[in-house]
Amino acid sequence: MAGEIYKVQKQEAPIDWVVEVPGSKSMTNRALLMAALADGVTTLKGVLFSEDSRNFLGSLKSLGFRVETDEPAKTVSVEGLNGKLPVTAGEIYVGSAGTAARFLTAMLAMAEGTFVVNASEQMKKRPMKPLFQVLTELGAELVCLEKEGHLPVRIRGIGGRLPAQEACSVKLDISESTQFLSALMLVSPMIKQGLCIEVTSTRKDGAYIRITRKMMERLGAVVDFDGERYIMKSGLSYQAGCYQIEPDVSAACYFYAAAALTGGRAVVKNVTWCCMQGDLKFLELLSQMGCTVNDTPDGIEVRGVEADGGQKGRLRGITVDMKDFSDQTMTLAALAPFADSEVRIENIGHIRVQESDRIHAIVTELRRLGIRCEEEREAITIHPGIPKPAVIETYEDHRMAMAFSLVGLRVAGIEILNPMCCRKTFETYFEVLDRLCNQE
Repeated sequence: MAGEIYKVQKQEAPIDWVVEVPGSKSMTNRALLMAALADGVTTLKGVLFSEDSRNFLGSLKSLGFRVETDEPAKTVSVEGLNGKLPVTAGEIYVGSAGTAARFLTAMLAMAEGTFVVNASEQMKKRPMKPLFQVLTELGAELVCLEKEGHLPVRIRGIGGRLPAQEACSVKLDISESTQFLSALMLVSPMIKQGLCIEVTSTRKDGAYIRITRKMMERLGAVVDFDGERYIMKSGLSYQAGCYQIEPDVSAACYFYAAAALTGGRAVVKNVTWCCMQGDLKFLELLSQMGCTVNDTPDGIEVRGVEADGGQKGRLRGITVDMKDFSDQTMTLAALAPFADSEVRIENIGHIRVQESDRIHAIVTELRRLGIRCEEEREAITIHPGIPKPAVIETYEDHRMAMAFSLVGLRVAGIEILNPMCCRKTFETYFEVLDRLCNQE
């Protein structure tokens, strides 16, 4: 990798890759919060160490929690205080991590004391208002320090001032982000009388919400859902202990897509159908496009489409609702030019307010590659074509960098600007890609 540009190496033959990916970012940051709220020391295994998780860890340390890390062993130990914070004043920096921003803001609002949550310029643009409104309704005092409804924010926490006689009931819109709901669910053990969250948006559930519920239940805090309301009963608490974090299925999908693109084979170690992450649905999508998906003792394997004579074949075009695994929108967009008919991706309007306006970014970069596509508010249609060499802008968005690098496996002359924005979730992605592309 030279400077701030990564030059992708075109693969002349179908790949045959076996790769290991880091732990799940989503699960790492959920586990860190639950460990901080548990009673005693919790040891997390398979932890992701990336920009996002380091900002989360740094925030916990800034709040006085005892945190021990062992990066080579991928473990973290956190001593929780049963829903209490070690300090009653402080400032944290969450960087560009949406999970850290939403989860820690909710935690501080439920705690005793006054705190400031600061963030990167990118995170300052992302929505926080629905969460702020609910936390204010619960009794916290929040003052936006720059722009209303956005970070940075000063918080005076509730600190046990909630009425003790009955469960709290709030309403929440999660159309912009399901992280608002996950944040409230995760900190619900701090509300000892219980919490009921009525979801007012059309969207009531989602893959990441289900991850939150499953992880909470494994640490002893059961969440009930009746189709409209999430109910956390009084007296919930997290049990300290040991927790194994799954490999990051989102990261695995880039290597599975590489197999699809080249007509080759990719196995990602320890990714199984037992993983709880919603991006497993991407494997079903690859199967619909003509790939073969198999179980192996090492992990799930994807084999790309083969034409007669063993050459790589054409993927099938598809229309797909990606609301529930939208992190793979960019990955599918990188595959789409190589399909035999148009690819239409629907129900993804919410990705406009993530690390970048991802719909517009995808369309802009595909057009830079000479690919015809149409942008709608909630959807993208991408037509088959032959991408031309180009330098890809990444918009400080890790998924744009990793996904669009895949195009270069089929097309010479693809370069990725600012490749190290992938530090957010997968620090060594381009090192791993280099190693795989150069293996004999």
